[in-house]
Amino acid sequence: MSTSLWAQSSYKAGLLPGLNINQKIAEYWRLNYKQESRLLGAEGRFSEPSPWAMQHSLTDLSVIASRKVGLNNSLAGGYLLRLEKGGPTHRLIQQYTLVSSYDGFRLAHRFSTDQTFSQIEAAEFRLRYRISLDLPLSGQTVDDREFYLKINHEYLNALSEGKYGLEIRLVPSLGYAFNDNNKIEFGIDYRFADFLSGPSESSFWLPLTWYIGI
Repeated sequence: MSTSLWAQSSYKAGLLPGLNINQKIAEYWRLNYKQESRLLGAEGRFSEPSPWAMQHSLTDLSVIASRKVGLNNSLAGGYLLRLEKGGPTHRLIQQYTLVSSYDGFRLAHRFSTDQTFSQIEAAEFRLRYRISLDLPLSGQTVDDREFYLKINHEYLNALSEGKYGLEIRLVPSLGYAFNDNNKIEFGIDYRFADFLSGPSESSFWLPLTWYIGI
């Protein structure tokens, strides 16, 4: 039984290179510009492994404005443009973030909704929750020229054409801070989806993101 279920599961694997720029435009306001590409290396079923052949799948371009509404809280809204085969996809984003700092680590909660529209697929509405842990590997805080560990765990609830879907993500990353405004992160982005309505799909991505503050 377990072998049969495993054989029906599909997978994708590839790279996620990205650039993330944060800009302070006023005392309480910030703009975030993000570019992320998806390079698909392999896909298929676990029982039928496919050869690795890198190809561009899509590119996301987004801008999000956020306003600090408390000591550790912020509200944000923005727009994402996805460029892929078949035409562009448009997404509206709204989110609320709460950050708590403790001795030796930082914990962040993000609650967000988004609405996705395109000419080739039905509209999709999602509700997301993400918890993030930032842990310096030297001392109590992340200083210049030091490594740190970041772990993101997220649940994505999606509704499209009356059908509900759930995706779970786990993203452990190792980061290096050149300084407060220049960081780079590399990790593993694992996504598990479609297990409620049929054969599950697992995605394995290797994200490499450069963070710049201006």
